[in-house]
Amino acid sequence: MLLIREIMYCKPGKVRPMVDKFLAMAKLNEKSGMGKMRVMTDFCGEQYWTIVSEFEVPSLQTFEEMMQGKGMPPDVMKEFETLMTGYHDLVVKGRREIFRIEG
Repeated sequence: MLLIREIMYCKPGKVRPMVDKFLAMAKLNEKSGMGKMRVMTDFCGEQYWTIVSEFEVPSLQTFEEMMQGKGMPPDVMKEFETLMTGYHDLVVKGRREIFRIEG
């Protein structure tokens, strides 16, 4: 099992709109059978205005297929596209971390 962590550094004043996008995305993930996603904001950390989302996948192949939208109903895919429109205007940069869950 792998833990995928998406870390986004938002522009000042843009955290709430990005959190709203991530929470809506989490609902779509569950609706599509992709499992639960946790969405967190920084309390303190390396950089202000940070959003982190985490979810688990059984394999890298599963993650790659998920990123390609395989197995996702067209209506849900359209919702994802609409939801994420303009998100680049909210962030400065981001990164992804992938961890193997050992126990």
